Amino acid sequence: MIVISKKLIPKGYSGLTIFPFIILKYPELRNDKVLLLHERIHKVQQLELFIIPFYVWYFLEFTIRFFKYKNKRLAYRNISFEREAYLNETDPDYLKSRSVWAFLKYI
Repeated sequence: MIVISKKLIPKGYSGLTIFPFIILKYPELRNDKVLLLHERIHKVQQLELFIIPFYVWYFLEFTIRFFKYKNKRLAYRNISFEREAYLNETDPDYLKSRSVWAFLKYI
């Protein structure tokens, strides 16, 4: 389910996924196939980890990467979940061929 809300999206971002919702900043982003696939990849990741553990892992990995890089944006881009999503967001068949827990190879 897609929800539109400028207020829920942090500055500098266009969308985010909080299972079962994909939240987009602007209505026209519903047509952005790359962004939607990126967010759908996150939905699958969240389901694999039973949702709450996904957020715990995400936060812990962000924290570790922030201490490593001393840069929020760089830390975010290097979280395994984000690396998987960014590297595969242009492949429309990715979710059909994706293996379970595929994000692990991006750690």
